[in-house]
Amino acid sequence: MLSFATDLSFEPPGGNVQIIRDDDDVSRGLEALLGLDPRLAPIARDIGPLPLRLREPGFAGLAHIIVSQMVSRASAEAIWRRMLPADGLLTAEGYVLLHAEAWREFGLSRAKAETLARIADAVASGRLDLSGLCLKPPDEALGELTALKGVGPWTAEVYLMFCGGHADVFPAGDVALQNAVGAAFGLTARPQAKALAALAQAWSPWRSVAARLFWAYYAVKTRRDMVPTA
Repeated sequence: MLSFATDLSFEPPGGNVQIIRDDDDVSRGLEALLGLDPRLAPIARDIGPLPLRLREPGFAGLAHIIVSQMVSRASAEAIWRRMLPADGLLTAEGYVLLHAEAWREFGLSRAKAETLARIADAVASGRLDLSGLCLKPPDEALGELTALKGVGPWTAEVYLMFCGGHADVFPAGDVALQNAVGAAFGLTARPQAKALAALAQAWSPWRSVAARLFWAYYAVKTRRDMVPTA
């Protein structure tokens, strides 16, 4: 993981944006969650300390999330290694200078390549500030991200969680989270996105920590690491 050095202590006027910066913030959020919902206590006991898993905000962070979607971890990391330049720093400015067929060499799908190209162009031209976006209230930031063609709610939510450090975001459309919550609460069927989003309201303002908790729980049960941006 990259170090999370960017100052995200800004709180918008009239807003109440909590930012996760370190393991202490995760622990504090978990303690608050157990007070909000005692059903989470046995889950927390089963999995141990929750991982922080923060990446630097910016083009590389969002690109990594997009690359990792719908492919195995091994495939995602192989593609990512091919995408990285010699200095290991993937920037929007560098990405827009790649030749037109570079995406094929990387092993990207056409859809992902087109999405990354649009994002890189927006960032390089100054129309999109991915770091500044992390300082905005979640609803506003999610709206700006999903306005980009190819960036859906899940991608935007995961970016705000793991690059922006937002404490109160819950990607209810994530199938692993749906399975984890269903298993943890003994439901006969995994809750769909709308139902899970409603259930997760009880964990506000620490829904991002709740997501970490359930991903970690599911990883223990399946012996697979389900967190999407590790």
